[in-house]
Amino acid sequence: MSTHNIAFTAPHFAATEAGTLILKQGGTAVEAMVAAAAAISVVYPHMNSIGGDSFWLIDNLNQSTPTAIDACGRAPNDISAYSNEPHIPERGGLSALTQAATLRGWQKALEVDEHAALPLSTILAPAIKLAREGFTVSKSLQAGCEKLAAVSNTNAAFKELYIPNGKPLQAGQHFKNPKLASTFEHLAEQGLNAFYEGELADSFASDLAAAGSVITPADIANTKADVVTPLNANLSGIQCFNLPAPTQGVHSLQIIGAVNKLKHLAKTEADWMHLIVEATKQSFTHRPTLWADPDALGDDYKNALTDERLSALASNIDMNQAKQWPFNAEPGDTVWMAARDKNGQLVSFIQSVYWEFGSGILMSEGGFVWNNRGLSFSLNNNDANALKAHKKPAHTLNPALAKFDDGRRLAYGTMGGEGQPQTQAAVFSGYAWRNKSITQAVSDPRWLLGRTWGDTSTNLKVEQSLVIQVKHELNQRDHDWVSVDNNNEMMGHAGAILDTPTSLEAATDPRSDGRATVTTAGTQ
Repeated sequence: MSTHNIAFTAPHFAATEAGTLILKQGGTAVEAMVAAAAAISVVYPHMNSIGGDSFWLIDNLNQSTPTAIDACGRAPNDISAYSNEPHIPERGGLSALTQAATLRGWQKALEVDEHAALPLSTILAPAIKLAREGFTVSKSLQAGCEKLAAVSNTNAAFKELYIPNGKPLQAGQHFKNPKLASTFEHLAEQGLNAFYEGELADSFASDLAAAGSVITPADIANTKADVVTPLNANLSGIQCFNLPAPTQGVHSLQIIGAVNKLKHLAKTEADWMHLIVEATKQSFTHRPTLWADPDALGDDYKNALTDERLSALASNIDMNQAKQWPFNAEPGDTVWMAARDKNGQLVSFIQSVYWEFGSGILMSEGGFVWNNRGLSFSLNNNDANALKAHKKPAHTLNPALAKFDDGRRLAYGTMGGEGQPQTQAAVFSGYAWRNKSITQAVSDPRWLLGRTWGDTSTNLKVEQSLVIQVKHELNQRDHDWVSVDNNNEMMGHAGAILDTPTSLEAATDPRSDGRATVTTAGTQ
C-alpha cells in the first residue's frame, strides 16, 4: 500500500500549497479545496474569483456515485433592461447579469462533508495571507491585465487595482489586494453567508448598480447551490461522471463515449487526434438541444448518453475524412483543481468568472470582479438559452471523475472554455486507453478545435511539436488546421489525480503556473 495518502493539483502553485497545508493538518479534501479556491482567487484573479461560479464532484470511498454540486448563479428577477438591447454587452455593468454562486457551493460542500471540522479561519488563512502580504504577478496575470487595459467600460475600482496609473500589472511585480484580504477575514469571522447578506453584500449591490448592472440585493441574497445527480456514462468497465446541464458535461461524456466505440480503429497519434476532433464535432452539433438550463431541455438531453445515441454519434465519424466545421468556440477563463485526503475522499472542482476578469466590474470593498457568465444567454426568445428571469446560463465548466472496475479512481479536468471537453477527452483517453501515465497524458502536445477569445478562425489549432508527427495525415484527411506554439495556454490548464488501491499520483499542466503534490498527512 502506498504510504502517500494525500494529493493536490492546481494550475497555480500557491493554491496547491494552500490545499496541501489543510490536508497535512488532517483536513478533508473538501476543506482543502475551499482553501485552494480562496487562494487561487487571489493569485489568478483573471481566471476566477469569488464573484463567479463553481461545480464539484466529491467521491468518498463508500460511495458508488460521487456527490455533485451545482453552484451556478442565475439571471436576476428583473431583466427588462435587456429588452431593447441588440446583444448582451461583453463587459461593464450589463455584462454582470448572473449571481455569484461559488461561495454557496463552498458552503454546500462543507455541509455535505461529514468529516469537515476545521474552522473557516483556518481554511481561509492561506488566502488572507496571500492577499494581505502579496504575491508575485505571473505572466498569465500580466496578459489578463494587458487585455483588460484595452477595455473601456471596466469600473474605476478595477482600473485602480489592476491597471494602476494606466499601466497593467507586470510579471515579477509584487502585488497585494488588501480589500480581498479583509473580505476573507470578514467571511472567516461571520460565515460564508455574510457574502450574500449584510453590509458586504450591500456594498456589492451598490457597486453593481453604479456600473449599470440589474442585480439587486434580493438577487444576491437568493443565490443557491444545489446537490444534483451527476451524469454517468459506463464505458467498457469505467464509470465516467460529470456535471449535468447547464454545464457542458454532457458533451465531455458524449465525446469519450463516441471515442470508446471506435478506439479499436485508432493506431497512430493522428488517428487518435482525428477521432477525438470528429467526436467533438458530432457532439457539439447537438448543442442547441443539449446545452442550457436543464428546465429548457427535452428528450434529446434525457437520451444524450444512451448506448444508442453514442453509437449514432460514432457511426457519423469517418476515420479517413474530416467533417466541415463552421463552429465558434466560446472562451472561458477558469481554474480546475483536484484533491485527495487521508480518508480517500477525492474531489474534482472547477471555478470561473467566464472571460478574463469577467465583467471587469470590481467590488470596491470586496476586492474581486463579478462574472460575465450571462454572456452565454441569447436574446433570441426561441433559443433554449434565451435570457429569462431566474434562469441558469449555459456553462462551460465541467469537472470530471472516473471510477474503474478495478478500484482505480481518476479526477481530471481543465480550464479552457469549450476546449474543456476536447482536452478532457485527450487526457482521459491518453491514460485510460493509450497506456500513458497521467503526467504524460496531461503534458503531451495538444490541439483545440474552434475559435478562442479574440480570434476569428474556427479551425483546428495544433501545438508545434505535435504538428511534426501528424501533419501529413491531417492534410490527407482534409483537416483545416494551423500550427501554434508549444505549451500554449489556449490549450487549457489540465490536471489529474490518480488514486489506485496501491498508489497515488498527481499531475499538473506545464502550460500553467501549477504544481501537483503527493505526500503524507500528519496525524494531528
